[in-house]
Amino acid sequence: MSKSSYFWVYILHCENNAYYTGYTTDLIKRYQSHQDGSGQCKYTRSFKPLTIAQCWLVEGDKALAMKIERQIKSLSRAMKKELIMKPEILCVHQYVHTISHQELQRMMNDPGLSPTPR
Repeated sequence: MSKSSYFWVYILHCENNAYYTGYTTDLIKRYQSHQDGSGQCKYTRSFKPLTIAQCWLVEGDKALAMKIERQIKSLSRAMKKELIMKPEILCVHQYVHTISHQELQRMMNDPGLSPTPR
C-alpha cells in the first residue's frame, strides 16, 4: 500500500487527560509535530500529547477519514474511552483497519516502515 493511498485517523491522550482527534497522511510525523508544537494545532501546543491512544488506517479515501474524525469528535468522553479499548467497533467499513500497539511502536521506532493492518 503506497503512502499516498491511505490516511490515518487518530486519538491522542493529552497531558490534561483529554482526548484530541485528528487525521493525517503521516501519523508519525504528525504525532511529532503535536509533541514539539511545530504543527498548526493550537490545542496540543497547550496540552502536549502523552501517547497515541488509538489509531485507524483508512484506505484511499480522505472524505471517509474526515467523516470518521468528525464522528469521533462528536462522541462523549466515555464513548471515546470505549472506542479506544475496542477499536474494532470502528472497522465496519472494509477500508478501515485497526493497528496494534505493537505495530504502532514498530512504526515509531522505524518511521520508514509501512503499516501492517490487522
